[in-house]
Amino acid sequence: MTKFDELGLSEHLLKAVAENGYDAPTPIQQKAIPLVLDGRDLMGLAQTGTGKTAAFGLPLIERLLAEPQKPTAKGTRALILAPTRELVNQIAKNLISFLKTTPLRVTSVVGGVSINGQIKRLSRGTDILVATPGRLLDLVDRKAVDLGSASYLVLDEADQMLDLGFIHALRRIASLVAKERQTLLFSATMPKQINELAQSYLTDPARVEVSPAGRTADKIRQAVHFMDAKAKTGFLVDVLAGQPDDMSLVFCRTKHGAERLMRKLSQAGIAAGSIHGNKSQNQRDRAIKELRAGDINVLVATDVAARGIDIPGVSHVYNFELPEVAEAYVHRIGRTARAGADGDAIALCAPEEIGLFRQIEKLIGIDIAVASGEVPPMSAAKSAKRGKNGKSGGSGRPRFNKAAGAGDNDNGRRFSKNRRRRPQSRKTAA
Repeated sequence: MTKFDELGLSEHLLKAVAENGYDAPTPIQQKAIPLVLDGRDLMGLAQTGTGKTAAFGLPLIERLLAEPQKPTAKGTRALILAPTRELVNQIAKNLISFLKTTPLRVTSVVGGVSINGQIKRLSRGTDILVATPGRLLDLVDRKAVDLGSASYLVLDEADQMLDLGFIHALRRIASLVAKERQTLLFSATMPKQINELAQSYLTDPARVEVSPAGRTADKIRQAVHFMDAKAKTGFLVDVLAGQPDDMSLVFCRTKHGAERLMRKLSQAGIAAGSIHGNKSQNQRDRAIKELRAGDINVLVATDVAARGIDIPGVSHVYNFELPEVAEAYVHRIGRTARAGADGDAIALCAPEEIGLFRQIEKLIGIDIAVASGEVPPMSAAKSAKRGKNGKSGGSGRPRFNKAAGAGDNDNGRRFSKNRRRRPQSRKTAA
């Protein structure tokens, strides 16, 4: 078995790795760390929960320590971009844990909190800046940060950033960092736009792929219950009430639906909280902290939480509503079975969602076990969408564009099928 001391890391970092409880490197770490240390541009493909932060973070820290220079005022030596506030905070926390006895500084900037404090922290410069694209460009426009000295650029969860409409922001940011740089791109899936992004930003990149796109963690037990949409809430209340000591995540499609479900669970005596795009960053952080501390044992979330939440104790993930995009299912259920543990992923599928369910099975390449109910025919999905006089029926909600989190952008906009989607404002994104 490969060990961290075989990957080319210094004794100082090896000690930090051991103190953080890391035993053996994951496959993505084994393959990526030596390549990054060699200065190669890299495209890394790996499912969520495989240790990507350490895969780019450890060699990045190693290279920065080997170049003993201080960041310029308002400048940064390395820039890491991630799509959500939760993921930015998680990356920063992990990096800081490796830097306790070094002079390197890590600064994170996200939307939803005061920009003035971020401007003040950036005024003296930082070695590593972790940011969401929207808030970063707000700071650039205010001349609070200079990206010209950033000789390292990391795009984490690049596929989700494209889903959330950050492509124009990414292009602008890439034009502001140093032309002579090392660029690392990590993604769980490989849509066409990711290939185009790699061609534009990476130079002769090494490609590392440790699991097929869409593959779910081996230790996740998956099951589906088929039922009418109106029966879902009562079913979920009964299940959660029967396992009061378990830590669970429940996913909904929209922020309004998530908040409504959380209130119904609370009214039923279940200790529940919620996180979604209408919550401030402090509210989102507090809900996650309460889940970790055991003050609540159920967190209802939209896809804003499908990536970026790393809570090892989550034993169950419930898809109360199936996602519009099959890849989002993989990221949702990846919140359980982390750090070597196992977990359960339970989907609640209404007749009108059977099409989405079949897309999920096709993506992950397995037949999900049926725990209860009868499998509805594919025609049920079509008939549920049509009401009297051929008008849209079912839930009565507008159709969303097919992008992960499309109903839950942080700017709070919703899009109907008759309205062209406008680019997300960078002043309110993430």
